[in-house]
Amino acid sequence: MRIPAMVCGTVLLAVLGSVSFAQEYPTKQIRMIVPSGAGGSSDFLGRLLGEHLHQRLGQNVITENRSGAGQTIGSGYVAKSDPDGHTMVIVTVTYTTSAAIYTRMQFDPLTDLRGVAMVGQGPLILNVHPSLPVKSVRQLIALAKSQPGQLNYGSAGAGTIPHLATELFAQAAKVDIVHVPYKGIAPAVSATVAGEVPMLIASAPSSMPMIKAGRLRALAVTTAKRSPFNPDLPTIAESGVPGYDVATWWGVLVPSKTPDAIVNKLNSEIRQILATNKVKSIIESNGAEPVLDMLAGSFNELIKVQIAKWRRIVKERKIKTQ
Repeated sequence: MRIPAMVCGTVLLAVLGSVSFAQEYPTKQIRMIVPSGAGGSSDFLGRLLGEHLHQRLGQNVITENRSGAGQTIGSGYVAKSDPDGHTMVIVTVTYTTSAAIYTRMQFDPLTDLRGVAMVGQGPLILNVHPSLPVKSVRQLIALAKSQPGQLNYGSAGAGTIPHLATELFAQAAKVDIVHVPYKGIAPAVSATVAGEVPMLIASAPSSMPMIKAGRLRALAVTTAKRSPFNPDLPTIAESGVPGYDVATWWGVLVPSKTPDAIVNKLNSEIRQILATNKVKSIIESNGAEPVLDMLAGSFNELIKVQIAKWRRIVKERKIKTQ
């Protein structure tokens, strides 16, 4: 079938226009939306990236917090923004768990936003209160099986990564444990330290001060491989739960219709920023490693895979959606 010359010309002009716009980008101030509160890791990393993007792209980058509803408020705002690369959002893995738990969202997390770059990733840590008579994951599983429905675990709230990571653990280990949600990871850690709940999966920055102080006992990391920052801690997978693998991460998204050329340019700029010694050391101080080799398309596919994974866990565990 022959394509009319007018159609070919229109397509060519559109492609050339997209490339030209990407070469000129950015043409105005950029906004980095943080979909969580001030002072957290996303806020800090968002401001850090903004500072370096300003230096590299020559435009001001304003960081703005729009928190609430498991990162869906800020993410939804960006999803409805102009797809020109001038508004982006820095999310965590909770973006994918919220997509599983929230059924009435103002945007589609699979189709309305697209991945630009993963910033960093690292393990969560499985912790117990020191009074719990277990010193390994295997002992924890044995205790839970001997007391079905009696062992509680804390989380940062329904649908957060500590919640769903623990539900995945319960499913894989075939144990019956009870969820106790708190309003954020800080109160969840405090509750575990106080002995209100005996078990908690939390990020390294949230856990390590209490672990070093002897007020929490770390049993394992959640990733498939051991963490270079805590090499003596085994993985959950090697401790009796084969195949278990959950990582926490940070990443940048933009509206889905943002041109490929702009997305790829941002991906390249962000990866070069992550390779600098200063930024690498800051990410590592959060118990994570910078991601230097992931292209935008691969990150986008990872997001889709993880949303599907958590939606399956929510369905199989009969977790109440919101």
